Amino acid sequence: MRRFLLMLGFVTASLMATAQQQSAVAQPEQKLVLTLEQALEIALSENPTIKVADQQVEIKQYAKKGTYASLYPQIDATATYQRVIKKQTMSMDFGGQTQTIKVGSDNSFNGGLSLGIPLVNAQLWQSLKVSALDVELAVEQARSSRIDMVEQVTKAYYGILLAKQSYDMFQRVYDNAVENHKIVEKRFDVGQVSEYDVIRSNVSVQNALPNVIEAEYTVTLALWQLKALLGIDLEREIDVIGSLMDYVSVLDQGYTLSQLNLDNNTTLKQLDMQEQMLEHAVKITKLANVPSLSLSAAYLYTALGNDGKFFKKEAWNPYSYAGLQLNIPIFAGCKRRNATREANLNLANLQLQRENVERQLRVGIVQYLNNMQASVKKYHASAATVNQAQRGYDISVKRYDVGRGTLVDIDNSQVALTQAEMSRNQSIYNFLTAKVSLDKVLGNFEF
Repeated sequence: MRRFLLMLGFVTASLMATAQQQSAVAQPEQKLVLTLEQALEIALSENPTIKVADQQVEIKQYAKKGTYASLYPQIDATATYQRVIKKQTMSMDFGGQTQTIKVGSDNSFNGGLSLGIPLVNAQLWQSLKVSALDVELAVEQARSSRIDMVEQVTKAYYGILLAKQSYDMFQRVYDNAVENHKIVEKRFDVGQVSEYDVIRSNVSVQNALPNVIEAEYTVTLALWQLKALLGIDLEREIDVIGSLMDYVSVLDQGYTLSQLNLDNNTTLKQLDMQEQMLEHAVKITKLANVPSLSLSAAYLYTALGNDGKFFKKEAWNPYSYAGLQLNIPIFAGCKRRNATREANLNLANLQLQRENVERQLRVGIVQYLNNMQASVKKYHASAATVNQAQRGYDISVKRYDVGRGTLVDIDNSQVALTQAEMSRNQSIYNFLTAKVSLDKVLGNFEF
C-alpha cells in the first residue's frame, strides 16, 4: 500500500510538472511596450552597427599599442642549421704542383639571442602621434554611429506615432460612416429618406475602409522598421507609448541662427582629426631625410664539425657583439621629395573638402530652422481649423437629422475635418523630425 501511494505521488508530480512546462511554452511572449528613451537605450546597446563601431575602437587601441611597442627592445631567438651535401673544393699551387683540398665541415649550426633598439628615429616618434589620433578618430566615428542611430530611432518612433494617429483618424471616419449609414437605413425603413441616401451612405462606408486598411499596414511596417533598428527579434511584438500631441509643448522652443554653432558636429570633428593626421604625415615624409641611429647586440653559439665531432662539447663556441648603426639618407631617386608633395596635396584637398562640408552643414541648419518655423505656423493654423471643422461636422450631422441637410454636407464636412487633422499631425511630425536633424548636425545628443 505504501509503495502504491509513493508511485501515485510520483506520477502526479510528473504530470503537474509537464503541465506547467506546456503552459509556459504555450504562453505567448509578452508585448514589449516602449517609450522613446527605452527604445534609444535598447538601440544603443543591441544594434549591430553600434557594436561594430565599438569594436573598431578596440582595434585602433591595439594598433596604437603595437606602434608604441616599436620603442621597446626587440629580442629574438635565432637558430640555423646547414648540412653540407658537397664540400667546396680549393686548388692551390705548391712548387709547381697543384693540390686539391676540400674545405668545410659536414654540419654547421648558428644560434642564440639578438637584440635591437631604435635610439634615434624621428619618423617612428612622429608616427606615434598619428596612432594616437587614429584612436581618437575611431572614438569619434563610434560617436557618429551613435548619433546616426539616435536620429534614425527617434524618427522611426515619431513615424509610428504619426501612423497610429492616422489610423485612429481613419478608423474614426469609418466608424462615423458606418453609424451614419445605420441611421440612414432606419430612416429609409420608415420612409423619411430616399434610396439614393442609402446608396450614398453605403458608398461613404466603402470609401473609408481602404484608408483604414492602408493605415493599419503603415503602422505595422513602421513597427517592423523600429524593431530592425533596435536589433531585436523581428517576430517580437512591440508597441510605443505616447502621441504626437504630447510634443506640442516642444513647438514653443525657439532657435535663432546666432545661437547655433558647429563645435560638436561629428563630421567636422572627424575632418579636423584627419587634417591633423595628414599634417603629421607631411612631417613623416620630411623626416625621412633625417639620420636614424639604432643599437644592435647578439649572443650566439656556433658549431662546425663532421658527424663524429658535431655533438661533442668542444665543437660549440660562443661569441657575442654589440654595435651602433647610423643610417644617413642621401639619395633615393626623389622618392622622398615626391612623397612630401603627395602628402601636401592630400592635406590641401582635405582642407577644401572640410570647407565645403561646413558650408553644406550651415545651409542645412538654415533649412531645418525654416522647416521648424513653418511647421509651427502650420500647426497653429491647422489646430484652429480642426476645432472649426469638428464643429462644422457636428452641425452638418444635426442638420441632416432634422431634415435640413444632406449627406453631401456630412461628407464634405468629414473631408474638411480629416484634412485639418492630417495637416495638424503632419506639422507636428515635420517639426519633430526637423528638430532631430538639427540636433544631429549640432551634435546635441547625449548618450
